Amino acid sequence: MRYTILTGDRPTGPLHLGHYVGSLRQRVELQQQHNQTVLVADLQGLTDNGHNPGKISDNILNVVADYLAVGIDPVQTTICLQSALPALSELTMYYLNLVTVSRLERNPTVKSEIEQKGFERSLPAGFLVYPVSQAADITAFAATHVPVGDDQLPMIEQTNEIVRSFNRIAGAPVLTECQALLGKVSRLPGIDGKAKMSKSLGNTITLGASEQEIQAAVMQMYTDPHHLRVSDPGQVEGNVVFSYLDAFSTDPEHIAALKAHYRRGGLGDMVLKRLLNDELQTLLAPIRARRAEFLADKGELTRILAEGTRRAQAVTGEVLAQVRQALGLAMFV
Repeated sequence: MRYTILTGDRPTGPLHLGHYVGSLRQRVELQQQHNQTVLVADLQGLTDNGHNPGKISDNILNVVADYLAVGIDPVQTTICLQSALPALSELTMYYLNLVTVSRLERNPTVKSEIEQKGFERSLPAGFLVYPVSQAADITAFAATHVPVGDDQLPMIEQTNEIVRSFNRIAGAPVLTECQALLGKVSRLPGIDGKAKMSKSLGNTITLGASEQEIQAAVMQMYTDPHHLRVSDPGQVEGNVVFSYLDAFSTDPEHIAALKAHYRRGGLGDMVLKRLLNDELQTLLAPIRARRAEFLADKGELTRILAEGTRRAQAVTGEVLAQVRQALGLAMFV
């Protein structure tokens, strides 16, 4: 079965390993057999950067370069810019009338990010309603499947609530419900051991990180604080280094043997960190090189983004026309 897939990222900075395991490597696989669109979500990036728009505009091409560097093919995958798709903003306005403020405030993803960013009552209105904007993105492409990390599952649920509400009002299945596609590793902890790798927390390894930056990040990683001597039995659960080895090792049987050895005792943390460093260096060296090549030709990156956006404008415009028709607002068509 061929899926219609929508995914994307906020261009608040270069993408990192959390993005890679959460969605990027899955996108490379999915583009081979499915209809996939990747959205550079600059409007969503502005929801908590409205007073610093340069942070968003400066990173748009960085994110496009990251996509190409990991193997996303602009021929197989449509890469487009959110702000250049006017249908998305109009759909968001329609959907806002179907969602209560209390429902948005109960969204677990929104709640956790409000707490993480320390917004409290200084919360930008755009940030509160970005689940609705995300629903507009997904439905505008009639996406059936959305690759996400497990922290984004409440967004999928809220999107489907909006779809059901709209279709009930329209009396017809105008909009399409979607399903989440979870990767093998749905969330990668930060190098500091916090639950999520995040640019805002400063606990990331970016896809363009240098050899020295990768090594320094690995050496900073937390292991088992009670594993004081090599001979001591160690705990694997909650051990950041093992979390990364699970996510990136190409030899899971070897990692399983290392876990058993670590639990027995006799395996030092530095052995594990050196192994992880080797794995990450092997993974990121070619990505870093390709990324630098793409960034050297920003004209080509802009052309790729513009071409994908033109294709996306046609798709989203068609869905918007159907929504207007269903609402009785297609007065001049």
